[in-house]
Amino acid sequence: MVMMKENPITEDVQVIGLGQACVDCLGRLRAYPEEDGKAELVDLHIQSGGPAATALVALSRLGIRTSFLGSLSDDAWGIIIIEGLKAEKVDYSFLKVTPGYTSQFAFIAITKDGGSRTIFWHRGSVPHLKAADVDLSPFPRAKILHMDGLMIEACQEAARQARERGLKTVLDAGTMREGSMELASMVDVLIASERFAEPLLGKGASAEKALQYLHRLGPKEVVITLGTKGSIGVSGDEIIQQDAYKVDAVDTTGAGDVYHGAYVYGVLRGWGMGECMGFASAAAALKCTQIGAQKGIPRLEEVEGFLSRT
Repeated sequence: MVMMKENPITEDVQVIGLGQACVDCLGRLRAYPEEDGKAELVDLHIQSGGPAATALVALSRLGIRTSFLGSLSDDAWGIIIIEGLKAEKVDYSFLKVTPGYTSQFAFIAITKDGGSRTIFWHRGSVPHLKAADVDLSPFPRAKILHMDGLMIEACQEAARQARERGLKTVLDAGTMREGSMELASMVDVLIASERFAEPLLGKGASAEKALQYLHRLGPKEVVITLGTKGSIGVSGDEIIQQDAYKVDAVDTTGAGDVYHGAYVYGVLRGWGMGECMGFASAAAALKCTQIGAQKGIPRLEEVEGFLSRT
């Protein structure tokens, strides 16, 4: 096991992100083929992705100093991920790199008109972070811990340390898995996908019902992202609805991850839930105008300009 120490200066980190990073190979095609058929790709793109890593890249482009805690190997995919973090000025001093395994990888097929996507992914063989791997002490000025919930044991330990240190905790809850309920009860802000509460409430349950259920777990703020239908959130007794902004979308890959990063930006700035949701929706919409999870992530002036025109 090797701990990356290229940039050990973390005193100015404001947001710590814990979770997955991967390499995405994205191919556009005119129409999705039937099983046992084939289709020519219009073009092919290779980019870094992953929920926590993409949220941190979004924050970095918005001018926030961030650090990524994750687990990679020293394979070709791991090298691409590290180079991507470095290029985006995301600190990776405490990234765990274990030689001899494979890092996470995905192939994403995107239909040419409308940007719909089908994802084939492999989680890689590199071991997940464990509780013993988590140490938030190198980040004395951090304000927020953002987690994607994909390494439950490490996330739960990080949430405990964050609470002791007075950090606000934010969870990207994509899919319900073992330990997700306990983790959700430990955080201040829960941003969940539509499908997160399905195992609990059944398919077809209203977003409002899911929102209230998740709010009772303990988070002060809960947001459910609804794709093209926008997002809905609750803070205290107030329910806020945010429409999705209309853009010429070419690829929705990573839109939710960018939403999370932009929402965290608003939390850092002390904004209310409605302002955070509006800003996050704008950033996610702008991302969708380019292919890949990270290429289209906007900078602060782009989001502000977009909002001023809408």
